[in-house]
Amino acid sequence: MKEPAPGRLDTGPPVGVIDIGSNSIRLVVYEGLTRSPTPIFNEKVLAGLGREVLSTGLLAADAVERAYQSLRRFRVLCDTIGVKRLWVVATAACRDAENGPEFIRQAQRICRVKIDVLSGKREAMLSALGIVSGIHEPDGIVGDLGGGSLELVDARGTRLKGGITLPLGGLALQDISARSLKKAERIVDTALRDVRLLKGGAGRAFYAVGGTWRALTRLHMRQTGYPLHVMHNYIVPAKEALEFVRLVRRVNPEILSQIDSISETRRPLLAYAAIVLEHIIRYGKPREIVVSATGVREGLLYEALGERERRRDPLVAASMELNQLRSRSPAHGLELVDWTDAFMASTGIEETDAETRLRHAACLLGDIAWRAHPDYRGEQSFNVISHANFLGVDHPGRAFLALAVYFRHVGLFEGELAPGMRELATARMIDRARVLGGAMRVAYLISSAMPGVLPETPLVVRQGQLQLSLTGRYTALAGERVANRLRQLARLIGREAVLVT
Repeated sequence: MKEPAPGRLDTGPPVGVIDIGSNSIRLVVYEGLTRSPTPIFNEKVLAGLGREVLSTGLLAADAVERAYQSLRRFRVLCDTIGVKRLWVVATAACRDAENGPEFIRQAQRICRVKIDVLSGKREAMLSALGIVSGIHEPDGIVGDLGGGSLELVDARGTRLKGGITLPLGGLALQDISARSLKKAERIVDTALRDVRLLKGGAGRAFYAVGGTWRALTRLHMRQTGYPLHVMHNYIVPAKEALEFVRLVRRVNPEILSQIDSISETRRPLLAYAAIVLEHIIRYGKPREIVVSATGVREGLLYEALGERERRRDPLVAASMELNQLRSRSPAHGLELVDWTDAFMASTGIEETDAETRLRHAACLLGDIAWRAHPDYRGEQSFNVISHANFLGVDHPGRAFLALAVYFRHVGLFEGELAPGMRELATARMIDRARVLGGAMRVAYLISSAMPGVLPETPLVVRQGQLQLSLTGRYTALAGERVANRLRQLARLIGREAVLVT
């Protein structure tokens, strides 16, 4: 008997990806094939398939057996979850090893689907599509560091070019250097010194994809006391990143502060990942390092979408999903978008396209905490939004969304809000969040979060006045609380408040 799941969206059957990498094998099952895919199951096994491929030409026997065992488990999990479409891909170790074809044949029997052994260029392009899927309007070089190889692609928006692969993965470097960091440095220097594609990233972003780079930046995040433990879209200025990777490669990882946040199996590879990133910064001269949690797997899903779905904004799509799942009336959130569009246009407050999309997302998220105790709705919504599984938004953007909805609940002051999170947003973003929060406080008081009211009760600036129109049957909605909130908002934007009844 199929059990209904009210907390799940009806986006079609679950889809899954098994990624057989040189270091890890991972299964991710997503709720459905959508523009903002939500994982419902995620498991990784560090099998180490590629640890001896360059020196022996073979996948190690114990790693192969560990991989088979993991794939058997993953296949049963997919059947249990009800996955109807499963992609299985394999990367550098399987395409380079002499016994790779035999491993793939047996793995296909276990998985019961054809396994796509990705070429280096295909792997690079899928990684770049993962960046297109997960980063809003990317502009820079995508670098996917796996256990066996490094893939590089130039990405400008949805336009991708290049696509090269180099044998510079952490396990591969450890193998061919015989665990000598000095020898590994010479290998990396020779491989990257004259890469033209890399030099095209000067002054732009470098998008770091791959588990070892994520582990490296997680260590940076913990050591610096960064207030938001969300890896996706974590940004480090290139100069700061260079200083940090030089520290990591210089000392024994075990003595680094916060090293316990990194799994023991990852720690020996940190220095090799640091060497590669150091040379990328030296020769590529990027402006900043942007860490991505999306890569080949999300690139596969993005590629499978129709053209119309690809063009959707992933942040707005995810916000609409939360609106659908948690709001009293999802239609009210959509009306709030239009209502604040008219309000902002009338104020003369400058708003960029990026700020508009954030405002739209915040409107859709405005009511997701209504089931919480009234005293904790602001705090709960702030926590949910700050840590949500959002794509297409950076950390300052997350702070804006969380602050706007927080202000909508608690009033236009910051109260006991953690100062670290506030510091992620600029002064302009905090001001805009307060204005939007103030507008939402008026909207929810007159509409009770139900649709049909806001289109009949516009809030606009006319003749230097902030006017809220409550006419006809909505005249009775006027009251002291509405007037007070309207005056608060008017003071924020430097206008006189007027209730039109």
